[in-house]
Amino acid sequence: MSSDLEKPSVDVKPEEKSTPPTKKPEEKPADLPAFEKGISEKIVEKFGDKVQVAFVKVNRVGINVSRENVHEVAEFIRDGLNYDHVESVSGVDYPQDKEIEVVYHIGSYTDSSLASQILVLSTRAQREENPIPGNDATKLPTLRDVFYSVEFHEREIFEMFGVYFEGHPDNRRLLLPEDWADLPPLRKDFAIKGR
Repeated sequence: MSSDLEKPSVDVKPEEKSTPPTKKPEEKPADLPAFEKGISEKIVEKFGDKVQVAFVKVNRVGINVSRENVHEVAEFIRDGLNYDHVESVSGVDYPQDKEIEVVYHIGSYTDSSLASQILVLSTRAQREENPIPGNDATKLPTLRDVFYSVEFHEREIFEMFGVYFEGHPDNRRLLLPEDWADLPPLRKDFAIKGR
C-alpha cells in the first residue's frame, strides 16, 4: 500500500555569505580657513552666547544673532572688524516658525584684507499671520545708523516682507503703491489674484 501523503515542503535558503562590515574611513574634521575662522572667533570672544556662528567658509562667515543684539553686533563688525558697508539685504519667510529672517551681506572697501570677504549677519523678526506693516509686531531695529547703505534695502524688506525697521528715517514704500492693501508680496502665503 502506498501512501498518498505529501511530505511538508521546507524552504531551504541558500547559505548566505556573511560579508564583513565595511569600515568607514575616519572623517577628519574639516579644516576651517584660518582668516575666516579668526573673524568668527573675534565675534564669539566679544559676544559669547549672544551670537551663533552659522558657517565659516572661504571668503564667508555667517553669524546669527537675536533682534535684541543685532545692532550691537553690527557696530562691532563695523568698528572692531573694519567692515564698512552692506552690499545687500535679503529676507526669508519662515511661516512654519512664525518668523521672517533678515540677512545682511556686509563687506569692506577700505580694508584690503577684507576685499573678498563677506560677513553674513542674520536676525529674525516675529511673523504676523495678518500683517499690518508698521503697526504689528514684525519689527527689527534699523542698521541705517551703523551702515548708511542699508537705507533702500531695509525699505524694500519693509514693503516686500512687512518687516518694519524701528529708527529708520524713511519707512516709506519703495516699489509698491502707497495704498497697497494686500499681503507683502514676497511672503509665502501671498497669492496673485485670479490664479
